Amino acid sequence: MHWKYESLSEDNEKPCLYLFFSCTHNRPVEFRRMRPSTFSLTRLLLFSSMFISIGSTSAMASAATPDTGSGAPRKHAATSKPATTAGKPTTKRKPSSKEPSTYLSSTSEQFEVTSRHLPHGAVVTIGQKLLSQAPAGTNPLKTLAQLPGIMFQSAEPQGIDIWSNQVFMHGFQQQQIGMTLDGMPLGEQTVRNYNGLNTIQAISSENVARIVVSQSAGAESVAATNNLGGSFDYVSRDPSHKLGGTINQGFGSYANFHTFARVDSGDLNRSGTRFYASYMRQDGQIWKGTGDQFMQQVNAKFLQPIGQSSSISAFFDWSDLHQFSTADASPEVLSNVGYNVSNYYNGRQSGLQQAINAANGIYPSSFSKLKDPADSAYYDAVLNTVDTFGGIKAHMQMTDNLTWDTTAYGHGESNQTTWTTPYYPSPNGSPLSELVKEPAIRRFGIISQAHYNIAHNEISGGVWYENNHYQSPMYAYEMPNIVNGQLTSALPNPLGHWSDPFAKIYNQTYNTNTFTAFVQDTYRVLPNLALHFGFKSVLATTNVGNGYINDDYYGSGANITSGVGLTTSKPFLPHISADWHFLKHHELFFDISENVHTYAQSGYKLSASPFAISQTAFDAGRNSFRPETDWTYAAGYRYSSQIIGASVYAYRTNFNNRLQQVTSGSAVNPVSTVSNVGGVTMNGVDAAITIMPVKHLSFTNSISYNHATYDDNLQEAGVSYHTRGKQIINYPRFMYKTRLSYDWQGLTAYVDASYTGKRNYSYTGDVKVPGYWLTNLGVQYNLGKLPYFQKSVSTVKDLTLNFSVTNLQNNRYIATMGENGNPLSISQGALEFQSMLVGAPRMFFGSISANF
Repeated sequence: MHWKYESLSEDNEKPCLYLFFSCTHNRPVEFRRMRPSTFSLTRLLLFSSMFISIGSTSAMASAATPDTGSGAPRKHAATSKPATTAGKPTTKRKPSSKEPSTYLSSTSEQFEVTSRHLPHGAVVTIGQKLLSQAPAGTNPLKTLAQLPGIMFQSAEPQGIDIWSNQVFMHGFQQQQIGMTLDGMPLGEQTVRNYNGLNTIQAISSENVARIVVSQSAGAESVAATNNLGGSFDYVSRDPSHKLGGTINQGFGSYANFHTFARVDSGDLNRSGTRFYASYMRQDGQIWKGTGDQFMQQVNAKFLQPIGQSSSISAFFDWSDLHQFSTADASPEVLSNVGYNVSNYYNGRQSGLQQAINAANGIYPSSFSKLKDPADSAYYDAVLNTVDTFGGIKAHMQMTDNLTWDTTAYGHGESNQTTWTTPYYPSPNGSPLSELVKEPAIRRFGIISQAHYNIAHNEISGGVWYENNHYQSPMYAYEMPNIVNGQLTSALPNPLGHWSDPFAKIYNQTYNTNTFTAFVQDTYRVLPNLALHFGFKSVLATTNVGNGYINDDYYGSGANITSGVGLTTSKPFLPHISADWHFLKHHELFFDISENVHTYAQSGYKLSASPFAISQTAFDAGRNSFRPETDWTYAAGYRYSSQIIGASVYAYRTNFNNRLQQVTSGSAVNPVSTVSNVGGVTMNGVDAAITIMPVKHLSFTNSISYNHATYDDNLQEAGVSYHTRGKQIINYPRFMYKTRLSYDWQGLTAYVDASYTGKRNYSYTGDVKVPGYWLTNLGVQYNLGKLPYFQKSVSTVKDLTLNFSVTNLQNNRYIATMGENGNPLSISQGALEFQSMLVGAPRMFFGSISANF
């Protein structure tokens, strides 16, 4: 592994720094571009890819799972057959338990499509069938990354490490993508989510029926104020009509165990009253260093039909998560020490002794070449969080043409995110102390929408209101010392609850009121041509107070933003689109929309929030703070037949007032500001093709190109940094994905490979991370499909065995970037700045599941 300078034609400017890794060996490999591995399987897949494009209508979008029927229808500061589409009117009909519908957006993002497989407009659906092929307990967002234009990064293969999770879609990061569960908002997907919770903490993956992906920003009805880059709408499974249950036991490398059990009541009476309750437990060790990653979760859902077409339902979630975080890395650590550097914690006194030695300037010998050895490893870093989330929904069929849906929801969260600092000693003489961020959330909201169909119009409108109370303090707790080889007190359990701090470091309390309203109409000019117009209004006010900052920690004269507020008011955010099905297999569509991102919130220096900075910085930048907005223009084409499914999706986004966290210095206590970096212009295209040459076999290839550059140079502390025309940070310009799958009777086998292009680590682009290949394979067999098994074991259905391998070639690569923010340039310490996470090595997973 080494650094190398190379002049880039795309920037046509000064050389940039590249970081290279050996793919399969420990010795360095020199090359000018990240080469595909020599592994023959990947080469075979790449060589076979004569057509490149997106929208796998069979392997991806067709994986939508039927519903069972509704009955009523940062740790530091800082398979089935493809559907065809005829040029005929798509008539609406009531879904049944035997022929379930998949809800896909055509133009209004609410049009019901009776076809189970074909995506419409700017929307694609991923179902439980595809989700279940991943290793047990895998984050559904990682499965979504099989779609073109979506990138998911994590330091471990299941995507359950909250600290390292990162998802992008068409250049927009997760904080700019709306997330909902059954319509209830999940807020921004950050580590310490200030207005919601992470998707894996909201619902167990086995309880997800499908995920509806809106690639455009124009989903007016979505309960989100951050969906600049689209939205992911999770839909939970309904309780079964029959008494039964599911058990899934998974296992894998690094002591990974995943257990899931669900019981369905079946219909309790003639009206169809039913419910389910499930328990999930995930446990395993981090692959680098020592530490447990544990999570347990309870889900429950109740459904009460009312008449033939109405219902009342309730969903409940409780999650308890305790995870050691994978150690961050910097370019200089990767170059001079290697990718296996971990934190000092090992569960024993010797680990604490190493951390104390480092705090006293005695570092491991491998750190001798580092400019910043003190920040290259710490004692520990842990995330502990408990969430309670749920809601009640009333779906009322008022008349044949009028429906009314209302959801009331609530959410509470307590959190302790910890890391051991060598810069703030404990009162007992230890050079270490445990810094614990303890954010808490209490939010309540209501969503109400009406839908009315008349003549050729599908009209809907609704409102959403939420109050969110968010508190963001940080405290310091005493760590044991070692005197004459003896501990002065017992080693604390990092996954336990910390109490009795000796110092308060900072505090802020936020209160946010959000109100949105929308109106939309889809007009069917012809049976196969639909036009859509709608708009959304947003009004959100955030006030921050109770500000406190510890001068002893931050230095004399430090201050923190408090006693101020900001309002986002956008009364008219339009959305226009059209969808045309012509001939027998063809579809054309376009989509134009404007959207806004309200001001974010977070702990001090932890995000691109205008509140998470000093009062001095807030006052200086207040006149330049504007809510982020964007205009997105998209057009696409799809072709779907029994043999080929192909699609092209092109888009242009004008992103204005982009707020970015700009950091310099140490990741521990950086010089951190939030800057309006001006506009970003994105031009991109996704293209895909799925070929089904013989029955049961499908071969998908897709390519994504995203030219997303800053419109202006970045001004910071009176210095101009050349960012104009530079590719945005953390997201590649090019991605390629391929998947070969075979599905026959009870057997499903697949192999997939993906290439992620180089990414900018620094804003000026003088530090880049090279592209890399990843290959995965899996085999799944349902014994329940065997006639002998069906006769001999009548009580068990769908006994399924699953085996998979991730990172088959055992490549070394950088996964997540920017978890602590991104540096400006090499001159501002980019090489020493710790904000990279190394991807996991090859791992093996297996599971056995059964339905009763």
